[in-house]
Amino acid sequence: MTDSTATTDGTAVIRLTAAETAAKIASGELTAVEVTEAHLARIEAVDEKVHAFLHVDREGALAQARAVDAKRAAGEKLGPLAGVPLALKDIFTTEGVPTTVGSKILEGWLPPYDATVTKRLKDAGVVILGKTNMDEFAMGSSTENSAYGPTGNPWDLTRIPGGSGGGSSAAIASFQAPLAIGTDTGGSIRQPAAVTGTVGVKPTYGGVSRYGMVAFSSSLDQGGPCARTVLDAALLHEVMAGHDPLDSTSVDAPVPPVVEAARNGSVTGMRIGIVKQFRGDGYQAGVLQRFDEAVEVLRGLGAEVVEVDCPSFDLALSAYYLIAPSECSSNLARFDAMRYGLRVGDDGTHSAEDVTALSREAGFGDEVKRRIMLGTYALSSGYYDAYYGSAQKVRTLITRDFEAAFGQVDVLISPTTPTTAFPIGERADDPMAMYLADLCTIPANLAGNAAMSLPCGLAPEDGLPVGLQIIAPAMKDDRLYQVGAAVEAAFVEKWGHQLIEEAPSL
Repeated sequence: MTDSTATTDGTAVIRLTAAETAAKIASGELTAVEVTEAHLARIEAVDEKVHAFLHVDREGALAQARAVDAKRAAGEKLGPLAGVPLALKDIFTTEGVPTTVGSKILEGWLPPYDATVTKRLKDAGVVILGKTNMDEFAMGSSTENSAYGPTGNPWDLTRIPGGSGGGSSAAIASFQAPLAIGTDTGGSIRQPAAVTGTVGVKPTYGGVSRYGMVAFSSSLDQGGPCARTVLDAALLHEVMAGHDPLDSTSVDAPVPPVVEAARNGSVTGMRIGIVKQFRGDGYQAGVLQRFDEAVEVLRGLGAEVVEVDCPSFDLALSAYYLIAPSECSSNLARFDAMRYGLRVGDDGTHSAEDVTALSREAGFGDEVKRRIMLGTYALSSGYYDAYYGSAQKVRTLITRDFEAAFGQVDVLISPTTPTTAFPIGERADDPMAMYLADLCTIPANLAGNAAMSLPCGLAPEDGLPVGLQIIAPAMKDDRLYQVGAAVEAAFVEKWGHQLIEEAPSL
């Protein structure tokens, strides 16, 4: 476990959980500035190797930290995470701070406003250290598609940290930040969490505002918390979630009691379903071994574990790679070089159409172009019903499979990913192999359910982290934290520490 007696020594400070850090700031044992400086020093020391950040806002972070300290000194009531540093995925607009979405087409863009999530973080006194690396427009499973170079996995810098939010997961795993925020369209929070030994949560669709979050696939995208512990994720979830009138897809309902659930984890008397479709060919033996051990842990904690058949899940990958590219082709049409972002060929000799085409050619990467073309084709006259329309019908079948499953069990579990982190470059020329990394995570996005990944050990073949996925019904996010906290506590007792503390030193 983390050293609860840590003082202002930088090494000790960065090892604290977010909850411990917040408590020490609230008690006056640490100042927000001391905590921020310790993490900025860590970034300076290791991020040249990891490349988790695209932009570090040193002055802005210190200004936010000083404001927290001033409010505490004045006796003002502060939020539960006031003064705690955070790494923000570079997909959320941040006023006056570069927001690139990992793309050359937005290089150097300074948004004139904050995303709702960004604003809620600032209002809560959370200190935003900077913006993290990501697959361009969140399209990828490895962070290799970033226009600014790949991020390394702190467990092995030659391997991927997951994607699209690999920068956020790597920042946490390398102790550059205790908290981070990612987005999850087909697994981009959970898959990075699994391969870096951290905790990642995809809230119920609509549970966290998408206002100011640059859109990839609007019916699938969802922001969520990343952390090193289940409680830390719950504390961040509570800060960032809630209804937003600026987002038409925002759910107008109270935030589920996630913090309470994380503090009182228990599975006694719960029925937990193992998804039959999430094992078999293509799954690494060590991943299945650790998953089976997690199942036994749940049984030992008093849960009844049963197998659940969700036959439409076998079609989820195909449906996703028609729906997501179709929505992407529509959303990315706004990047036309006329209003903001990169502009190429504007020398008086080209038409507006030519400038748009040249700018997109220079600004978009290969994977983004691939998905735009796939989506445009799927939406074209004569093919809409055969492709996009059929995929939406499959989506309905998947939702019905979930409804039937949750009629039998409280939550579903599976491995988060079929394999551990693969080497950088290994799947670069094989898009289908890359897409299979999200095999277990995609169904929850298609149905809009809540889902979490948390560490369940190291694969014996390579010593790399394995993730356990928990899926809950929509607006039952607290069940994720209730089950996750119970499993986490059991594993900590077994290992004698949080898994992430075993990560190789940088």
